[in-house]
Amino acid sequence: MTAFIWDLDGTLIDSYDVFLSALSETFSNFNLPFERARVYQFIKKYSVNELLKAQTVDFDLIKSSFTEKTTAKNDEIKLMEGVKAILDWTKSQEIENFIYTHKGKNAHQLLEQLSISEYFTEVVTSEYGFPRKPNPAGVDYLLEKYKLDKFKTYYIGDRQLDIEVAHNSGIQSINFIKAEKSQKIEKLTDIIGFWEGK
Repeated sequence: MTAFIWDLDGTLIDSYDVFLSALSETFSNFNLPFERARVYQFIKKYSVNELLKAQTVDFDLIKSSFTEKTTAKNDEIKLMEGVKAILDWTKSQEIENFIYTHKGKNAHQLLEQLSISEYFTEVVTSEYGFPRKPNPAGVDYLLEKYKLDKFKTYYIGDRQLDIEVAHNSGIQSINFIKAEKSQKIEKLTDIIGFWEGK
């Protein structure tokens, strides 16, 4: 059986504008300087968590503020282009879908709100307590629990971290960025063409 393990932010849901807006408000609350372009580059390369840890404010305090502001903006988050089409296609191909994300319980709220929760067998969030990507523990959990074939399992994401977690787990990689040992896509529906051309 083929399986797709999906990243969430920037892959299935278009959430970076919301992140940046929530970060801007959070930084303002703590009187921290905020440069949108630089912050965007940093969170794409690393993560929001790493950005927050690098600040001069207590991490739990600033993380709580950011989470609250992000959740309040749930209604502004939209699906990435082609999500419904690709998920319907996976159903027709009997490909099993999972999510492994650093997001917390808000991930489930968003999947329900955007009407795509039914497509996923399991959604692994930060609440599971696994070390963060590129540590492979979260992916390995899914591989073991569902007896997934590593040669038929793909991690689909939008960052270098996602390519690394796939590599560290010994599975295949599909990504929005060009990298060695990863199939590059421009949009999600490119996966169909890649699949049919295999």
